[in-house]
Amino acid sequence: MEIGYLGAFLMGLFGALHCVGMCGSIMGVLTFSLPVEIRSRSAQLAGFLSYYSLGRIFSYTLAGALAGAFGAGLLFRISPQYGHSILLLTATILMVAVGLYLAGWFPAFARIEKAGSPIWKKLEPLGRKLLPVTSPWQALLYGLIWGWLPCGLVYSALFIALGQGGWLQGGLFMLLFGIGTLPAVMATGIFAEQILRFARNPRMRMIAGFLLIAFALTGLIINW
Repeated sequence: MEIGYLGAFLMGLFGALHCVGMCGSIMGVLTFSLPVEIRSRSAQLAGFLSYYSLGRIFSYTLAGALAGAFGAGLLFRISPQYGHSILLLTATILMVAVGLYLAGWFPAFARIEKAGSPIWKKLEPLGRKLLPVTSPWQALLYGLIWGWLPCGLVYSALFIALGQGGWLQGGLFMLLFGIGTLPAVMATGIFAEQILRFARNPRMRMIAGFLLIAFALTGLIINW
């Protein structure tokens, strides 16, 4: 699909303000739960934050590979002639919806997160058992579980990954999406209070939403 790898990265990057609101608060809590001797050393702190994110992005990539494999034959099954166009239009609508949500004009979009609640109810107790995190391996395992946290932005990206053509393409799509979220989530772990204040700025959220909408509509116009 034409909303490809650049779109995946930009979706993660522009959706960073949403990530700060949801994942950023988790990262902040995890940071402050680390021993003082780790938090006081920038290199060690960055290492733990990296393990959290590495686990989270691995889960995104795995989910993307599963979605890509499942959707490999979807184009033909939907319609041999128009399947590609239908998925492109649907992906564009989803990306516009995410942009409107980020801008604060479509709060109902958050309801999509309820779809993952059954899975999260089973995984969340496992995550609790890993707290407090005191080792890199615990951080990595917690990140793997964290990656399945119900999130409308992630679910939207996964739907687009369905149409990428195969498990490898779907996995790569979600890998780049996850990398796009890194700056905000990592920065929140280090500068929690300042980043959260920035993310709650309505003007910043509106700009991010507009940029995502513009990218989605441009891709639709060029490739329709």
